[in-house]
Amino acid sequence: MNNFNINRRQFITGASATLALSTFGARGMDIINPPSAYKVALIGTGWYGKSDLFRLIQVAPLEVVALCDVDKNMLNEAGKLVSQRQKSGKVPKLYTDYRKLLADNQLDIVLVGTPDHWHTLQMIDAVKAGANVYVQKPISVDVIEGEAMVAAARKYNKVVQVGTQRKSTPHLIDAKKNIVDAGLLGKISHVEMCCYYHMRNNGNPPIQAVPEYFDYEMWTGPAPMRPYDGLPHIRWWRTFEEYGNGIMGDMCIHMFDTVRWMLKLGWPNKISSTGGIYVQKDGKSNIPDTQSAIFEYDELNCVWQHRSWGTPNNPDYPWSFTLYGEKGTLWASTMSYDFIPQGKGEKIHKDVVFEKEKYPEDLKEERIELNAAPATRLHMLDFLSAIENKSRPVADIQEGHISTASCILANISMKVGRPVKYDPVKREVVGDREATALLARQYRQPWKHPDPTRV
Repeated sequence: MNNFNINRRQFITGASATLALSTFGARGMDIINPPSAYKVALIGTGWYGKSDLFRLIQVAPLEVVALCDVDKNMLNEAGKLVSQRQKSGKVPKLYTDYRKLLADNQLDIVLVGTPDHWHTLQMIDAVKAGANVYVQKPISVDVIEGEAMVAAARKYNKVVQVGTQRKSTPHLIDAKKNIVDAGLLGKISHVEMCCYYHMRNNGNPPIQAVPEYFDYEMWTGPAPMRPYDGLPHIRWWRTFEEYGNGIMGDMCIHMFDTVRWMLKLGWPNKISSTGGIYVQKDGKSNIPDTQSAIFEYDELNCVWQHRSWGTPNNPDYPWSFTLYGEKGTLWASTMSYDFIPQGKGEKIHKDVVFEKEKYPEDLKEERIELNAAPATRLHMLDFLSAIENKSRPVADIQEGHISTASCILANISMKVGRPVKYDPVKREVVGDREATALLARQYRQPWKHPDPTRV
């Protein structure tokens, strides 16, 4: 692996980024004078796969040597975009089967930006092939997949960073240091998390022929095969339990993971959840449109609520978390935070940090989340620092697993109609055979579910 020289005097501009560096050591730095560039590949060239890759290109010397996607049109377009972005100007080698990509190339880094049902096999195969991995959240669709991912990362001694970049969001780093860690909240004994976005694509498209440029068999992979009713990209797949864990797995994981990081929480003692399709009953979508969950800790409950209908309880914080302490309250989201003290005291407000001047190319990128770009860049720098220092990144696979699995366990609780307590040592739901049987899903043949003891 490349031994990069790290110049700590060259920081990402802005006070919050400097705070990120001072708080978390290597985070927030620029990397300069490399002896050679990282060899990088991206599996899954859709919206967020490309977005992650472009953020990495912005902060690290690298060569994107290969791309993979089962949609040839999207793959070819991604190849052109990457050639315009990377320094060499080369179009990467293009693949429709990620296994061939891994077999043909010696890679330092693999980014996994595929739908959730593919994350596990691709991450495990990538570390087996010798690469460090940046894998999008949620890391898995079932709990045992996540256990296997952690086991593989440890066995092959590779850095695996999860795309929970809220931990690298400058204003949230500020909130952790100057509000939570500074004790302004006092004892925190209640947390609320929510998402009220209308993001459940509940349509009724007709069954149709699969286009020649799209490999639906490979796209489906280990998941159940649904009748083809249009390209599943751009969120249509997220509306089905066959490929993920609904809004709980997509949006709760971000907020719950951030809360766990801020409050130094591990596995919940117990998880319970209720919900279902209460309002949006007219389409094909089979994920809940309404769900509540409680993640219980000692003298602390973390409560989740989502609705894909109606209005948010606070229009300024429609996707957010709120920490309730004896001395005050902290509202926080990807866009801002507000500290409200109990009684007399000064309110504190901070907004998201943008880097439009430093990275003007952001303004030309299709569908970019400008508020998330600085966080993702910091997250990539943290990833690279962990590779360089042979250390664990801030969003290590183990932390991503706890947050992902907790959301999956909430869905299991909703299905079985009772609370669940997971034992990560025995890898079972304590005293509940029915719930334990739901920890691993059935893979579609010929794909094999990974075994954490045999990765």
